[in-house]
Amino acid sequence: MTLTRRAWLLGAAGIAALLCSIAVAVTIGPSDISPREVFDVVWSKVSGGPSGLSRIQDGIVWNLRLPRTLLAAACGAGLAVCGVILQSLLRNPLADPFILGVSSGASTGAVLVVVLGIGAGSIGLAGGAFLGALAAFALVLILATAAGGTTDRVVLSGVAATQLFSALTSFIVFTAADAEQTRGVLFWLLGSLSSASWRDVTVVTLVVVIGLVVCVACAASLDAFAFGEKAAASLGVNVGAIRLVLLLLTALMTAVIVSTSGAIGFVGLVLPHIARGLVGASHRRLVPIAAVTGAIFLVWVDTAARTMLDPQELPVGVATALIGVPVFAIILLRRRATR
Repeated sequence: MTLTRRAWLLGAAGIAALLCSIAVAVTIGPSDISPREVFDVVWSKVSGGPSGLSRIQDGIVWNLRLPRTLLAAACGAGLAVCGVILQSLLRNPLADPFILGVSSGASTGAVLVVVLGIGAGSIGLAGGAFLGALAAFALVLILATAAGGTTDRVVLSGVAATQLFSALTSFIVFTAADAEQTRGVLFWLLGSLSSASWRDVTVVTLVVVIGLVVCVACAASLDAFAFGEKAAASLGVNVGAIRLVLLLLTALMTAVIVSTSGAIGFVGLVLPHIARGLVGASHRRLVPIAAVTGAIFLVWVDTAARTMLDPQELPVGVATALIGVPVFAIILLRRRATR
């Protein structure tokens, strides 16, 4: 079986598995709801007719579980795609969506809104996080350009921005936050999808779909980047322009995701390696498969995070780390054995 045919089969199976995962995940929780009842609620909203369920059950499905599950799928897909882009552009298997300092910048922006109340009435928590993420990425671009603009300078600038904004976040929390604010900020910094809304689902899904389309369109350029910038230039790739566009796209996707869900680590680091092991290194196959596997992964991790310690909820970023670290260790050991 060729890799292309295998990718098509895996893609079709992955989409089917994702739809089934969403349908089943919505039924899991303190209130027992069947997949049939989930379908009835969705159909009633589409058709305008009654669902046959109580108002409480209807609200649990439509206002709580379904938007949260769909947001988890969109965030997982987006983070996995960002990881694929950065690992190819930077030629670094350890690159993930937060290497550009975007997560730390978003954290600082959110803390400014929550603790100091800056822009609380006008932009809100998500807006503050988004602006903080963009500020961090702008700093990375300035530093990297001033230092020469090479890929290693981008990584080093991202590390510097991450440390700076992490220090700012800690300083603000330490000096100005009370116990309740500190608890809320900590939960957000560790990643949480508990405040998911249909607006969040719409915005994140739209940005991720646009990013996915752009990445597939740039698949040949990403393949060329795997051999280095000089090799890519010799193949006719406009290295500077393509790299800037993809870095901006990655920063935008990560900023939007982090502003709605907080910092969810290891998805963008581990899932690209898993997808690469399934369909190879060609980005025309790799990007869609990474998106589907990332979506399925985060749907089930979030479902476990919100149910396994009921009535308490485990931050989803903690759950992804608990699962991601052993999986990444296995990948490293398998690569060593293969070599």
